[in-house]
Amino acid sequence: MSVQIDSLWPVAANALDDDALALGFVRDDRGEPWLRVNFVSSVDGAATHDGLSGGLGGEADKRVFDVLRRLCDVVLVGAGTVRDERYGPMRLDEAAVRWRVANGLPQHPVFAIVSRRLDLDPASKIFTDAPVRPIVVTTGSSPAEGRRSLAEVADVLVCGADSLDAAAMVAALGQRGLAQVHCEGGPSLFGSLLAADVVDELCLTVSPRLEAGDARRIANGGLPESRGLALARVLRSEGTLMLSYTRAR
Repeated sequence: MSVQIDSLWPVAANALDDDALALGFVRDDRGEPWLRVNFVSSVDGAATHDGLSGGLGGEADKRVFDVLRRLCDVVLVGAGTVRDERYGPMRLDEAAVRWRVANGLPQHPVFAIVSRRLDLDPASKIFTDAPVRPIVVTTGSSPAEGRRSLAEVADVLVCGADSLDAAAMVAALGQRGLAQVHCEGGPSLFGSLLAADVVDELCLTVSPRLEAGDARRIANGGLPESRGLALARVLRSEGTLMLSYTRAR
């Protein structure tokens, strides 16, 4: 039996199954752009344990992580996170595929990787075993040869000249019918999305650990001013909290 997850707020409920978990995150207006970001952090704000975010997550975090993938049109990840966390092809399990088909979605979301240097291997299984042709998002200053090589196995989107234009990226994904964007990091990409003010929701798992040291935060970079958030949902599994915040309107 999978680990128990309870809802504390806004509705109290015990032992949610995956369908009930999903229902709390489903957007009614799927055609409207929505960018959701998912991270895990220790209680004292560390985004990694031994250099990896996976070191902080547990079974409950993994359940929510998988459920959030069910709901989106595209999973967006920075190339550094893809390498560090050893991502494979964006292929969901059979239960998730059945849920998506029953809810009128394609079997799998698109995998979009953001890379300025394009140090990605076109022969990687991320591309060769992908159930849906992936997308690589880059900038105009990226290596031309890298763009040509990756264009054989992925759709390459140029969004920005020397640095990522996050707003242009979200618009380009939306033009492809990929309005529901689910970002899984890393901190530099999250920082760029925040700076462009395109983040609509943050799903944050608070792991019951203290890390101290010099571990990274969930977002890098600067903002002209802090951003207010509104608490949307609180889940709990033993000592782990899974929080959802939306932009304060």
